[in-house]
Amino acid sequence: MEASSADRGFFQTLPILRNQLQDDPTCQRILSFFLPPAILEQFGSEIDQLGEEVLQPHIFECITDAEKNLPYIRGSGKNAFGQPVSSELVVSEGWKTLQKLGFTKGLSAQGYEDGLGQYTRVVQYMRCMLWEPSSAMTSCPMAMQDGAARLLQLQLAGDQLSPIERTVFQNALEHLKSRDPKRGWTSGQWMTERTGGSDVSQTETIATYSPLPDGNPLCDPAEGIPLGPWSISGFKWFVSAADSNMTILLAQTPKGLSVFYAPLRRFNPTLVRTASGDKGTTELNGVTISRLKNKMGTKPLPSAELVLDGMRGWLVGEEGRGIQTISTILTITRVRTTIGAMGYLGRGLAIVRAFTKVREVGAGKGTRIRLFDNALHMQTLSNMTIEYHGMMLLAFYSAYVMGLEEHAGQSQSPPPSAVARITPQKESVTPLLRVLTPVLKAYCTKQCIPLLYACMESMGGVGYLENSETEYLNIARLFRDACVLNIWEGTTDVLSTDLVRAVKHPLHGESSMAALDALVNQAAGGEDMVVSKWKALRQKIETTVQSDLLIQARDVLWASAEIVQAGLFCIEAEAYPDQRTQEMCRRYLGKKGFKGEPGMSEARDMREALRSNQEIVFGSEVISPPVIQRPKM
Repeated sequence: MEASSADRGFFQTLPILRNQLQDDPTCQRILSFFLPPAILEQFGSEIDQLGEEVLQPHIFECITDAEKNLPYIRGSGKNAFGQPVSSELVVSEGWKTLQKLGFTKGLSAQGYEDGLGQYTRVVQYMRCMLWEPSSAMTSCPMAMQDGAARLLQLQLAGDQLSPIERTVFQNALEHLKSRDPKRGWTSGQWMTERTGGSDVSQTETIATYSPLPDGNPLCDPAEGIPLGPWSISGFKWFVSAADSNMTILLAQTPKGLSVFYAPLRRFNPTLVRTASGDKGTTELNGVTISRLKNKMGTKPLPSAELVLDGMRGWLVGEEGRGIQTISTILTITRVRTTIGAMGYLGRGLAIVRAFTKVREVGAGKGTRIRLFDNALHMQTLSNMTIEYHGMMLLAFYSAYVMGLEEHAGQSQSPPPSAVARITPQKESVTPLLRVLTPVLKAYCTKQCIPLLYACMESMGGVGYLENSETEYLNIARLFRDACVLNIWEGTTDVLSTDLVRAVKHPLHGESSMAALDALVNQAAGGEDMVVSKWKALRQKIETTVQSDLLIQARDVLWASAEIVQAGLFCIEAEAYPDQRTQEMCRRYLGKKGFKGEPGMSEARDMREALRSNQEIVFGSEVISPPVIQRPKM
């Protein structure tokens, strides 16, 4: 026997992460379930390539750099002689590199490119999901970039814009759609003020219509884009991605809460550009950074408090209809936030799967086995995998419905037969998306937090460590970043309230309920318990007055989420009769109370149960590693 030391004795073999698209059976199933073979064949290699790239060493080096070199404000707001100057936000090189890669890979641009039609969001968001845990939160401004692009796209599709507004919006949209990092823009989404988070009714930012004189020099001279005719002043309490190139924001006007577009910078011909006295450069567009936020997670992401004083902007949509106008962005950012949650959870499970293959534990009488062959451990992981799989079905079905709304009337390859059955009628797409979005975002972002914690626990003490030395194993970073996703874009209570208001809306509620009804009945097929639970929930919603239903809003949302997931499990099991899919469906239905039995393995003995759990976690082709015999010490 020899005593161990810091450099001598046992050292755990490092887990090896594989390309998640190849390693994660849920990712593979999602693509084959929702995409026609021709689309999958055409774009599958692009998804696979990104899955490989997000695990490369230079990506994790950028993450570590972004985590260690946090954003800061350079300068005190005054120059050497006390004159006021703009304070500049400084971000790390790691952040900049990852953001450039996001542009190059088209992680927002792909949503506005031709070739995929109704499947655009499924392909785009699978790539976003793989990218999210390696993005160091550069995905946040890109989600708002995505939402801003859709909002401006819809504005340009109308006939209400003046020629100059059309020029300004089209210019911004081209920047938002660009894959060129030198030309691409990210966007902010400035809503939160001290008066409330998601409650924007008491917004204190004021917009005044005061056009600048013709020929005013405060514009982008390179592109000839003038500043807007509205002067906006106020205080934004929580602004994520303060380094964005533009923003969509809310402000009050004489007609009520309204939406505005504004660039973050403007040209000032009098501003000294060089030490030799040359003049003419850009400055912040009436914006001062009050301070940066100190957060539990998402630390590389520059979140700030901003003072707006004469920021120049353009009205978007109808004055006084701010909530209705900005809802376009909220739909996209809420779905993308959910995709982010799935990305974090998917990476956490990938790390745990890799760990089970190399970690040995005692099995009694001098025998040691890998965690892969530990029956209880694999039961735990299989339960987590089933929860993850159900949420992925819900998330990507919602992405599919979003694609239907955005590409209505466009000819494209028909969906696989199972998906065709749950494809809503044209008139039901928007009502269905209206209720799916709050259900999806609240349920999945909430559930991913305890599941990610369970991933940490599955690795023991090392899972709790900030493993920046081995960044790809750093579940602690994933966990603290994921915790914000349930708060951003609406907390659970806010979204539960939104759901109740949607289903009880005097104009749209009935169509939303009918769309949900069609989905559950078509998906669940012969599973009577799923249909009967939905009928009971629907009756409760329809017969309870809104004020009373609001008290039960969380329960309504949770039940809705699990009923829809149960239906999606059922139709997937019908489409794929393999043992793994059937067992996952059976256990989900049992665990959630859709069958009169708990969601336990149906296996006859421990060996059979172990094999079944291994299949669920690793896929149907898994081969068990051999038992390792170790002599007693």
